[in-house]
Amino acid sequence: MKKIALVGCTGNIGKQTVRIVRENPERFCFSALVAGRNEEELDALKKEFSPRVALCAAKGVNREELQSVFADCDVALIAAGGFAGLSYTLAAIRAGKTVALANKESLVCGGELVMKEARKKGVEIVPVDSEHSALFQALSFRRDMPFEKLVLTASGGPFFRLSEEELKNVTAKDALAHPTWNMGAKITIDSATLLNKGYEVIEAKWLYDADFSQIEAVVHPESIVHSIVCFQDGAAIAQLAYPDMRLPIQLALTYPDRLPCLNQLDFSQMGALHFYPFPQEKFPCFSLAIQAGKAGGVAPTALNGAGEAAVAAFLAGRMSFTQIAETIQGVLDRIPNREADCFETLRETDFKARKIAEKLIYG
Repeated sequence: MKKIALVGCTGNIGKQTVRIVRENPERFCFSALVAGRNEEELDALKKEFSPRVALCAAKGVNREELQSVFADCDVALIAAGGFAGLSYTLAAIRAGKTVALANKESLVCGGELVMKEARKKGVEIVPVDSEHSALFQALSFRRDMPFEKLVLTASGGPFFRLSEEELKNVTAKDALAHPTWNMGAKITIDSATLLNKGYEVIEAKWLYDADFSQIEAVVHPESIVHSIVCFQDGAAIAQLAYPDMRLPIQLALTYPDRLPCLNQLDFSQMGALHFYPFPQEKFPCFSLAIQAGKAGGVAPTALNGAGEAAVAAFLAGRMSFTQIAETIQGVLDRIPNREADCFETLRETDFKARKIAEKLIYG
């Protein structure tokens, strides 16, 4: 029986993880559950699964409580959203636990710190993102396999075929209508701006010790091919599946074993699969993410903090879709880069980035 500490149990990834555990009671149980704000839903999960620890982050979590979350688990699945997830990831690593990582910000903001701690503790980080799970599978679950290039696929979001002029008039409702994936509001908007794919490039750098020149993004509207690994001899290995997060979530909990999960692909009925160049000029958030990733230091943390503030304002109807990128650029221009030497430095940068973004947005 594998004991899971699930952080972010009431979010989109958390709910799908709960479903997997519910369907496999002989294999999994919850040792700890952490919710963001939904205390009512947390109470229902407590009654159903009887975890040893159950916490609501909105009430505040002290150091002792944080340590207790990971004291008695086999794997920590970090599905908390935003910068807040980084502290849980670091706590799980320092407790010596395998981390199933669904929180992008842990590696976007704290990649150097997280990987350093993981090496120090001998902790394995297993990706839950569909793209990085796909790379992990194509590399035969090995991080030491040499490769020539990593290719991340993107659906293109709902606005791939719109002109730059048309993008100025899209609404939050339009942006939340993702063509293939069912996700939370923040990540859905990040997918519409393609900022999310920039985050994933940064993640790939840290997870697979890759140079940015070795990572490419392409648009694949069908979302059947989730990533591709290219090798020196010209071979390319791709991972294919229907777009459903249950597969990478479950695999992160069971690998190298595989359990039944999704329907098999019906290749006779699939039709053509398409791949297109990445439209960087039309979606500047992606380029801003790559620039910040290459700059290193606290720049990716500033990028993320500005992005979170801008997306919140867009969802509230306080800014246009195209102003998200403008806000991020404005914040990056105003925060001097420096070494990301510790969590406190990152937290301070995150706070500053949000404050500057709010001033740019609200005046």
